[in-house]
Amino acid sequence: MKRVLSTLLVLVVILSMLAACGPTPTPEKVIVTVPVLQTVTVKETVPVVVTAVPEKPTEVTYPRNETLYVSGAAWGPPSDWNPFITWSKANTTGTIGLVYETLFLYDPLSDKMIPWLAESGKWVDADTYELKLRKGITWSDGQPMTAADVVFTYELGKKYAAIWFSPMWNYLKSATATSDYDITFEFTNPLYQEWDNNLYNIAIVPKHLWESRTEEQITAGANEKPVGSGAYLYETHSEDRNVWVRNENWWATKLLGMKPAPKRIVDMRFSSNNVALGAVVKGEVDLSNNFLPGIATLSEKGYVKTYFAGPPYMLSANTAVLFLNTTKKPMDDPAFRKALAFSINTGDIVNVAYAGLVKAANPTGLLPSLEKYVDKDVVAKLGFTFDTAKAKQILASAGYKDVNGDGFVEAPDGSKIELEVTCPFGWTDWMEAIKIIAKSAQAAGINLKDATPDYGAWNTALTTGTFDMTLNNWAGMSNTPWTLYNLLFRHPIQDIMGSGNFGRWNNQKMFDLVDKLAATPSSDEAGMKAVCSQIQELMLTEMPVIPLWYNGLWAQYSDAVWTNWPTESSNTPSRLPCTWSGYWQMGGLIMLTELKPAQ
Repeated sequence: MKRVLSTLLVLVVILSMLAACGPTPTPEKVIVTVPVLQTVTVKETVPVVVTAVPEKPTEVTYPRNETLYVSGAAWGPPSDWNPFITWSKANTTGTIGLVYETLFLYDPLSDKMIPWLAESGKWVDADTYELKLRKGITWSDGQPMTAADVVFTYELGKKYAAIWFSPMWNYLKSATATSDYDITFEFTNPLYQEWDNNLYNIAIVPKHLWESRTEEQITAGANEKPVGSGAYLYETHSEDRNVWVRNENWWATKLLGMKPAPKRIVDMRFSSNNVALGAVVKGEVDLSNNFLPGIATLSEKGYVKTYFAGPPYMLSANTAVLFLNTTKKPMDDPAFRKALAFSINTGDIVNVAYAGLVKAANPTGLLPSLEKYVDKDVVAKLGFTFDTAKAKQILASAGYKDVNGDGFVEAPDGSKIELEVTCPFGWTDWMEAIKIIAKSAQAAGINLKDATPDYGAWNTALTTGTFDMTLNNWAGMSNTPWTLYNLLFRHPIQDIMGSGNFGRWNNQKMFDLVDKLAATPSSDEAGMKAVCSQIQELMLTEMPVIPLWYNGLWAQYSDAVWTNWPTESSNTPSRLPCTWSGYWQMGGLIMLTELKPAQ
């Protein structure tokens, strides 16, 4: 089986940043009282901590009732609008989804692929996929989109190894336009799970504008004047914002009867989460996808809206996993790893570190959106919960004893155990979490201390395998459980593990199972469940990684200017209220078409 590569590496760096609070400046903080907006019925004021930061005046203003202000996606100034540069998409989110579009969309809440640029797609036999493109789609320069554009885009991965979906060509033999709107893809031993994932992640570009570009321009160019097929056009940008303006000639308005409500989207970057919090409460930002501590109280009082009215308030976006370095003692011992899993007080992480904004993870690591692939019998038999007494019992049975009376166990050979659990400095929610992990382990007799190196040192230790144990959450929402398990059990083991299996757990049986899942057709749900069951049984027996909690899809919104936000209520849309890169094509775009102006 060829090496399996995850499509969602597109989001690797982005998701790790979004799920935890990155380092932010710490200017002077002041307490202000924010008056309740007229559209909020609560008749009181709420104290909010807002960071006092001098802001440069904005030269251009837009009609407020036509403009959607969002935040929480950009972690730096916009630098390019190239859909093939994955590492910068956190700062120009919307390049894929708003400007450039994909063949399909995917709705994680209903687990359905939605034909988009493609009118349909199907496997006609085990090695042949036929796709029909919609007629009537035009690029924003007025040129028609045809099958030639799709073939050209997909073949960029064959031509340039730097394109993120290049590994797909290990099993894709050819892409052929059989008419202006029909494409036939021929495969050898196709990886069906990855292929379906690619269908809603590969952005189609216009051949007539890209075919004359050099390799450097395609793989690393800024693409400063993007021409796409999407609902929005690039308008302008500055250090703290990226501005999109509605494409009034968008094909979906005519073909699907859809039109986004906001004329403009201003994607803001704030100096701190406290500034973002003040802006959303005052109605200056309509949707914030920042992690904002204390948002539960504001939601309950009616100052902001969240997807759920009560805990956890947020949908689950990805799984925070404790990676254990299995090349080091005692992490090479399954019994020690199992004891550690039972020792961790996940309840305190959920309720103290996050104040109820997140949920404890299923021991299999799968998100609630993929719950149907969880083997509940396996979890009942082999799963773990917080149980200090159980952790001590497992340690004792495996020969771990406190020899010198210091309260911490020594290894079976008598050697001392001194370990660290890490996360980057400045990621405040994770910093609180690793304190709880260390304290819990110490109560069970494991000498574990928390440490917070700077991001660069942490990332180096992560990829080179010099850490003891650390947090990571690079697998987010997906159409397939393979995405998570491909991350957790990446293979083969290499000197630099930059995309998963950071603990370097070397188990060929698991590698074969992950490859088997990749090659299982997405239409074969029973087959997928059977392979997932085997993966979960081996995972929970050996415990090389410990899923702990689900990081939230941070989303809080104001009704001051726009209403009809997605919530759990049956009277509102059920979409992903998210502007992060990779999420526009998982509900964010359709959300824009369902917003309504406030009365």
